[in-house]
Amino acid sequence: MFIKFKELRNATNAIIINLAFTDIGVAGIGYPMSAASDLHGSWKFGHTGCQIYAALNIFFGMASIGLLTVVAIDRYLTICRPDIGLKMTTRSYTLLILAAWLNAVFWSSMPVVGWAGYAPDPTGATCTINWRNNDVGFVSYTMAVIAVNFVIPLSVMFYCYYNVSVTMKRYEASNRMESLNIDWSDQMDVTNMSIVMIVMFLVAWSPYSIVCLWASFGDPKMIPAPMAIIAPLFAKSSTFYNPCIYVIANKKFRRAITGMLRCQTRQRITINNQVPMTISQVPLTQ
Repeated sequence: MFIKFKELRNATNAIIINLAFTDIGVAGIGYPMSAASDLHGSWKFGHTGCQIYAALNIFFGMASIGLLTVVAIDRYLTICRPDIGLKMTTRSYTLLILAAWLNAVFWSSMPVVGWAGYAPDPTGATCTINWRNNDVGFVSYTMAVIAVNFVIPLSVMFYCYYNVSVTMKRYEASNRMESLNIDWSDQMDVTNMSIVMIVMFLVAWSPYSIVCLWASFGDPKMIPAPMAIIAPLFAKSSTFYNPCIYVIANKKFRRAITGMLRCQTRQRITINNQVPMTISQVPLTQ
């Protein structure tokens, strides 16, 4: 859709496209290798394959978290601080997106170079951070990752979406919604949407954080095998939540999807270049 419809090529949608790449990365690399190992009964891609698999999954996972945070910041600036939002340029958004990717590169590469490490999980069917070896390196790495890639993003998203909800209610009460050009106002209450975004983030990443904290401050051998299996699966489940929240729930994207599936031409489809909760009017060609 991004390629076919020029109307969708703006700064806000560029964040969504980058988020889609993280989902494709996890789905295209993470699922096939872990599924093959499940069928095999143990990890079947060797030590090098384990390092690559775990690093890429952490990389795409951290990038996804960073980009979700960028989306929240974009919504906040566009709706709550239009004085700043209107000053945002393509370069500004490029730097924010690049920061999310570089943050992911840093944290996914650290276990490879010696800060903590990657190893097969207790089931042997997948590879992840070696939380069975809860030494100083693992504990420090885990605490840093949870702080930078869980607590801070969650706090930023909560702050941004809370203020977005308050601002939207204020505009609605004063009958000034049309001045914001809201596209989702007739589809889903913004407050509920904000809650969904935060809850899905918690659902996806809380189990993984709990396992890492348990391994850091308790006996890793006492972690139940089902929990060790479920935690990374929940983290990977974010690849399903993201499209549902940011794309499918938007009627403009649904209309474009339907048109593409029916092989309709662009002239037969009216595509508005808005995304959830209005957009930043910054063209990518700026």
